[in-house]
Amino acid sequence: MQFEESQMTTAKAPVIASRKGFYVEVKAGRRYFWCACGRSANQPFCDGSHAGTEFLPVLFEATDDEEVVFCGCKHTGTKPFCDGTHNNLPGGYAEDDPDSAANAEIEFVSPGTDARVSLDGGCYVFSTSRASLMRRGAMAYCAVIGPTTGAKFQSQFYAEIDNGASPTVSANGAPLILFVMQGNGEIDISGRRFAFAPRTGIYVRPDEAFRIHNSEAQPIRLFISTGPANNLVFADSVPANFDAVFPDRRAEIDSSQRHKMAERFFQILIDRRHGSREMTQFIGNIPRSKAEPHRHLYEEAVIFLNGAGMVWTESKKTAVEPGDVLFLPRKQVHSVQCTTDGGLDIVGIICPGNNPSISY
Repeated sequence: MQFEESQMTTAKAPVIASRKGFYVEVKAGRRYFWCACGRSANQPFCDGSHAGTEFLPVLFEATDDEEVVFCGCKHTGTKPFCDGTHNNLPGGYAEDDPDSAANAEIEFVSPGTDARVSLDGGCYVFSTSRASLMRRGAMAYCAVIGPTTGAKFQSQFYAEIDNGASPTVSANGAPLILFVMQGNGEIDISGRRFAFAPRTGIYVRPDEAFRIHNSEAQPIRLFISTGPANNLVFADSVPANFDAVFPDRRAEIDSSQRHKMAERFFQILIDRRHGSREMTQFIGNIPRSKAEPHRHLYEEAVIFLNGAGMVWTESKKTAVEPGDVLFLPRKQVHSVQCTTDGGLDIVGIICPGNNPSISY
């Protein structure tokens, strides 16, 4: 895709046309003039209403047939596309009333004996506490997300590592992103060792492999995410092929790196800085509230770390607790509600994408 940005002659603020982005299916070779002033009646496109103002439309020429989210608030830093800026404008991050008449009609789905609770559109919540784990030496694990359950862009596994060393793990030449929920230990990534603590993100490059070392009695609990339709591959030894082009493989919580979203916030953990091109890992906090229903263009897996909450889709809802995972297909309407004081901490993996604040 290619686009040109016209410069505004003053710093006067544009009109906020919409609190959310505009979903558009653009066609290769077509030219689109994005409204920059916010006054157009043909949002998100220009209809000439900027005449007499300091604003000019932004030209975007599509090079491929694709889905995009054009900015609706007109304050984006990535014109003409949404970058999540609307979340921090007055009235930008809207909340929803869970006790409204419409929400009272939403069916509550109770968990059964199966690990998954199915919601609308292929969305589901997976409970690690009800899952059956397979054993491989000191490692017990299970599949959480994958092609058999509707995922197109990522696979995810839950694992527990007992005292000792796990098998050597890789993923058919695909990258791996780990998140440690519980336990201290060390990870050997293709001959390079890193210590880790709870709430650490870890990246393993394609063609590398890893082994977890646990010297404590308490099991290490972690999630392992990889590319689409990839299974874990086990070996007896760790190869000595660490990619030193990307030496920094750990990401820890750093309050100075937080991105504000009204009363919510998130921090990027694993992204292109570590070598991850398509998948992005973030950690965030949801205060006691229910978000307005919305959609994303990326596929998402959300791990709930503490507190209690509820996941809502069009016609169903279910409760979530620590250790649960929410799988969201692309463009699925959803809302996450925190029902406990102190907030709900989450870790998300989005793919393909690098900004968890973009919604429509």
